[in-house]
Amino acid sequence: MEQMDQILIKAQTLIEALPYIQKFNNKKVVVKYGGSAMLDPKLQMNVIKDVVLLKLVGMQPIIVHGGGKEISKWLGYLGHESRFVEGLRVTDEETMEVAEMVLGKVNKHLVQMVEQLGVKAVGISGKDGGTIHVEKKYVHGQDIGFVGNVTAVNTDLIDTLIQNDFIPVIAPIGLDDTFHNYNINADDAACAVASAVGAEKLAFLTDIEGVYKNPQDKDSLISVLTLDKANELMEEGYIGGGMLPKLKNCVDAVKNGVHRVHILDGRMEHCLLLEFFTNKGIGTAIINDENLLFEHESGPVNE
Repeated sequence: MEQMDQILIKAQTLIEALPYIQKFNNKKVVVKYGGSAMLDPKLQMNVIKDVVLLKLVGMQPIIVHGGGKEISKWLGYLGHESRFVEGLRVTDEETMEVAEMVLGKVNKHLVQMVEQLGVKAVGISGKDGGTIHVEKKYVHGQDIGFVGNVTAVNTDLIDTLIQNDFIPVIAPIGLDDTFHNYNINADDAACAVASAVGAEKLAFLTDIEGVYKNPQDKDSLISVLTLDKANELMEEGYIGGGMLPKLKNCVDAVKNGVHRVHILDGRMEHCLLLEFFTNKGIGTAIINDENLLFEHESGPVNE
C-alpha cells in the first residue's frame, strides 16, 4: 500500500505539471546558470537534467552561463589578483585572455553534459555570428578595463540553432565596434538575450532562496513581485548588496518584454522543475502586473 501511495503521488505531480507544460509549449526560456550550482558536480548534472527535460516537454531553453569563480581560480594560479568594482571584475588584457579561455572550457563542459543526456547542444559566445554587441562599460566614470555593456543582440544564430533542435549554450563575451573582446556580466548578458528572443521566462540560478523584504527574516521571502513593488523596495532601501543589481536586471528584463523573471536557489536540487511545473513554486517571480498571476497565485503579491 505504501508503494502504491508513492506511485500515486508521482502521478499527481505529473498531472499538476500538465497545464504548465501546455502553457509553455514552444516558448523560449532562458536559464542564467551561475553560482554554487556550477561548482558542485551533482548540482551541475541536476541543472542540466532540468534544462533537458524542459526541452523534451516542448520548451525552447537557452543557457547563458557565468564562470566568475573559475576565472578567479585560474587567475590565482597565474598569480594575478582579482579586483572588483561594484561586483564587476576589473578586466585588463591578461584577465580578458584568461576569462575567455575559462569561459570556453565551462561552455564546452555544459555542452558535453547536455549531449550526454541525448539532446543536441551547441556552445557559442556572444562573438559568434555577431550575437552580442557591446560598448565599453564604466562604473561612475571609472575605467574597469575590457568589461562590456550590451548594446544589441543579434538573434539570427540563436534562432537557427533552436530551429534545428539544438540547445544554445552562450558564454558572456562580446565584441565592440572595433571587434575587440569584452567580458560581460552574465546577468546582463542573460537579460539582453532573454529580451531579444522574446523569452516567456528568464530564470536566475543564484546562491540565495529569492528576494527577502528583510534578509535577516527567512519568513519574509517574497514569492511574487510586481514591477511597481520591486521598484518601491529598491527605492526604500530594502534591497541591497548583490541582490540590488540582480533585481534591477530582472525589472529591466520584464520591462523589455520577458513575461516572468525568476530568482531561484540553484543549490536546491531540481529548482527549475519545482518553479516551472508546480503550484507551490519556489524563489521569487517578478511580473509586470497582477493580471499575469497564475490561478493558484491569489491574494496580495507584494507582501
